[in-house]
Order: sequence, then structure tokens, then C-alpha cells
Amino acid sequence: MPNPVKERLRQGLPAIGTWLSIPSPVVAEALAGLEPDWLLIDTEHGAIDEQTAEDMIRAIRAASSTVVPLVRVAANDPALIKKALDRGAMGVLVPLVNSAEEARRAVAACRYPPEGIRGVAGTRASRYGLEMDRYFASWNREVLVGVQVETPVALEAVEAIASTPGVDLLFIGPNDLSAGLGIFRQWEHPHYRAAVARILDAAKAARIAAGYMARGPEEAQRRVREGFALVSVATDLGLLLQAASGAFEQAREPAR
Repeated sequence: MPNPVKERLRQGLPAIGTWLSIPSPVVAEALAGLEPDWLLIDTEHGAIDEQTAEDMIRAIRAASSTVVPLVRVAANDPALIKKALDRGAMGVLVPLVNSAEEARRAVAACRYPPEGIRGVAGTRASRYGLEMDRYFASWNREVLVGVQVETPVALEAVEAIASTPGVDLLFIGPNDLSAGLGIFRQWEHPHYRAAVARILDAAKAARIAAGYMARGPEEAQRRVREGFALVSVATDLGLLLQAASGAFEQAREPAR
């Protein structure tokens, strides 16, 4: 039940992981064996259904007792959040949170009464009810609730979102944020840099963590130095394509 990633964030320590968008327990198990701090299963854009997500969480746990499985849900929907947590995720990332009220709804969906509205059932998360009492007693303290700030509307409300009780993490998805600002993938544009700084400052002021989707290990290191705590080094597909591209390019070079 302890959530090592949430504890690292409480202490201001970085937590490094990656995105899983390939619907494969094999990929999840292989990457978990490398002992990142966390792996996030993407059910918003990835082709991952509920059963596959459960099998991927099971594979992560089989490979490592310390890697924390997280799920990005497809929407700020209590039913989707409940299903992800019942499968065994230790936290969720909720996309397109644009106001403090939407953030409150996300928090409520993650927590049991009286602090929230999550339904109680004997699912995989509580060993099918065998450890329900222990799970219920500790869950509200251990669940990681992350919200994505990725639109101009959310940016204007970011301080209120960050101050919402129960929110642990403000997460930046660079593609969506830059697209919403009308400067798609212009990472050095002053408006984009200002938006990133404002989100980071809001998280610091609220004493919660900020997260970032980096495009590789070098940027991940830079974002950690800037103050981001939960940082993705890439995606599983990105890592695969980067490695494959380099291998193909090297193999085509004339023999020396």
C-alpha cells in the first residue's frame, strides 16, 4: 500500500518514469525490470482497454515491488477513475482539468468517503476484498492525484487548481499546451516558456509537485533542475523508435 512516488514528491525528490502507450504487458514488464520510479499507462490516447491495463499493472508488479503503476484516464469521469484504481493503479493523471471545481471532482473520484465518492468493492486493488480494511484505511493518504494543465483556460486558473485540497501534481503535456497557446511545438517561444514558468510557480506556491513530459534524458535532467519532480523521460514508442532509428542508420553506413 505505501506509495513510494507520492512519498518522493512529498520530500521534494524527483520521480523519473515513462509513458506506456503500447498495449502490451510484455513491454510493461520489461520496462518495470529496469526499475524506474513509475510507469504510466495511457488510456487517453493509447489503444489500451481496461483488461489490458489490468494485465499491464499485474506485469509491472510481477517485475518489481517498487515501481509505481499509474494510469492516465481518458477523461475526468468518476467511472473511468474508479475502474483504473480498482485495477490496481496507485494514482491517476486526469487530462483537461480547466478549473478548481474540475480539480475537486477529480480528487473526489479518487478518494473514499467521507473525503470523496469512490465506490467500495472487493477488486484486484484490495486483493479481491481480502485486504479491504487495510486498503480502505490507508488509500486516501496514499493515492496520487495528478491533473493536467494543458489549455489557456486552465493556465488562467492554475493557481486555484494548484491550491485545490487533494491535488498532488500539476502536469504539463507540452504538445497540448503549446497547441492551445497557438504556438505548437515552439518550445523556446516566450509565451510557452512563460506558461511553463507560471505552472511551475503555482505548484511551488501550493507546495505540490509539478510534472513534465520530456523528450529525452537530457531534457528530463534540465526539467528536474528547474524544479519539476515527476518527469517522464519519453514514451515507450518514442524510446523504441529512437533506438530503432539509430540502429537502422548505423547498419546502413558503409563498412569501414
